[in-house]
Amino acid sequence: MKKTQNAGASNLQLQRTLAMVSAILLIAKFWAYYATNSVSILTDALESIVNVVAGFIGLYSLYVAAKPRDVDHPYGHGKAEFISAAVEGTLVLSAGILIIYTAIRNIFHPVPIQKLDVGIYLVAGTAIINWFLGYFSLQQGRRNNSLALIASGKHLQTDTYSTVAIIVGLLLLSATGFLWIDGAVAVGFGLFIIYTGYKILRVSLAGIMDEADMVLLEKMVDVLGKNRPENWVDLHNLRVIKYGNVLHLDCHLTVPWYLNIHQAHGEIDTLGRLVRTNFGESLEMFVHSDGCQYFQCHICKKSDCPVRQHDFTKTVDWSLDNALQNEKHGYRESET
Repeated sequence: MKKTQNAGASNLQLQRTLAMVSAILLIAKFWAYYATNSVSILTDALESIVNVVAGFIGLYSLYVAAKPRDVDHPYGHGKAEFISAAVEGTLVLSAGILIIYTAIRNIFHPVPIQKLDVGIYLVAGTAIINWFLGYFSLQQGRRNNSLALIASGKHLQTDTYSTVAIIVGLLLLSATGFLWIDGAVAVGFGLFIIYTGYKILRVSLAGIMDEADMVLLEKMVDVLGKNRPENWVDLHNLRVIKYGNVLHLDCHLTVPWYLNIHQAHGEIDTLGRLVRTNFGESLEMFVHSDGCQYFQCHICKKSDCPVRQHDFTKTVDWSLDNALQNEKHGYRESET
């Protein structure tokens, strides 16, 4: 629990930095717009308003998510991160629509561009800063399973790529003198932002609805299957739910029936250490230990089993399909 709280405090500190820097970059982008009159730079600045709002929403959500569990919230407050990401995705979508509207209007009614070099230098500087902030946010978000930081990181790096596209468009405009390029680049930028907002919103809604993360489950089954000791006869009824940066793992682990309670608990501890090593320290487990049945002797490789009734026949490899099943696995003659 202490490691979970430390991760939450670290996430909160990073998100606070992201929010403050985003506010400074917003000022720089509007300065670039007033210096140039470029609608593509204006759309970049409008999108940065979303960055700032989303940054402070993410900051508040991480503050809530870092609170310890209580009577009213026995699983903690981690779901606040999913709500934050949903709001951020909605804001990004709205910004994309506004940007496209403004850009199309500018295509039909272009305005003269001025001090283009100043604008390019300013937005280029913001792009570099945003990329590094997004990189650190993504790295820490993935390490601590924080959807709020992952959403912020993707948003910031998307902002970087779109700013680079805007700079390329402005350079083309400077070289050709065609004012419509400014609006056309902004339209493409708006479409890209809408797509990014959709992805953020899709992931956040999946978390709110406790949708199974099949990629995570498949990787977890693979890790457990490749590292299972001989006392792990079977694994089934596997489920993983995310609550902010905490993974809640629920499964049934089949071990030899003659193990005492302490020995069976030791096998569960081994499983927990393996999961934490590969998926982060923020883990809560609810593992039910099953005693093996004689019909499972065929799939058990325990070499010194004192109560074996049948010879070992075949290993049942753990896969996503059989790990999710709500029944013990055995060997069927039809498989020969």
